[in-house]
Amino acid sequence: MGHNAMVARQDILALPNGRSVAYRDFPGPAGAETIVLLHGIGMTADLNWGGSFAALRRRFRVIAPDLPGHGRSVYDSPSFALEDCADDVVALANALGVGRFIVTGYSMGGLVAQLVWRRHPERAARLVLCASSRNFLGTPAERVASMFAPVLTAAVRLNPLLGGLGAGVMNAGLVNDLHGEHRQYALTEMNRTSMTTVAAALVAVSNFTSHDWIGEVDVPVTVLVTTRDTVVPPARQRRLAAAIPHARTVMVDGDHTVCISDPDRFNAKLLEACDNPTRVHGLT
Repeated sequence: MGHNAMVARQDILALPNGRSVAYRDFPGPAGAETIVLLHGIGMTADLNWGGSFAALRRRFRVIAPDLPGHGRSVYDSPSFALEDCADDVVALANALGVGRFIVTGYSMGGLVAQLVWRRHPERAARLVLCASSRNFLGTPAERVASMFAPVLTAAVRLNPLLGGLGAGVMNAGLVNDLHGEHRQYALTEMNRTSMTTVAAALVAVSNFTSHDWIGEVDVPVTVLVTTRDTVVPPARQRRLAAAIPHARTVMVDGDHTVCISDPDRFNAKLLEACDNPTRVHGLT
């Protein structure tokens, strides 16, 4: 995958709200639109998007933060709020002098992207929602996870040794398709996020729903469907698209971690999904 070769120095910015955010910022061509990339639960910007930086920066200014408590971003709170994630994204954009931007989220990052529009509608130029949904409480596995998450949260608070473990302990199965140094790199990145954060984030994700308002989205939306996804079933991803007026759907043949295991395949569809709809339809 060559993730390490694709990333530049990671900066850390202190936000006015007292939190800090680690992020990558690639300038892109002169006059390019800005795209902000939001990663999934227990991931980092580098792990989720590192294989896409080179492809995207040819067309866009690319900003990729570690979401609160993930990777190198500090989040000093006993709970985890997706709303805080959305607000931090906009605070980062403010600090970097970015006005409107393309909000692109993967899995949990797709929930954050929806909330960026919901809470800061004037900042979202358009949305690209990858491997995501209106909620994560439909399948039997998700219902079990929603019941287990508060127990896990309590356990990691009571047991510092458990809380200090990295997310790789829980998410290792997501990178079973990787081998050797690629798998080790993925686990190292996952382990930058503590089990404490992952447990709290699971609670937040389990409680999220945009059913009541997603149909109000008034900017262009593309839903990138991972067609062999067993974490977020493709049918649910399609229902997300169906709930948003005029949303486009782009299909990528891959599972939930195709962005990591096969970035070339993923990038071809990601670039299509990120394209301006007026260009896609030949409008002026």
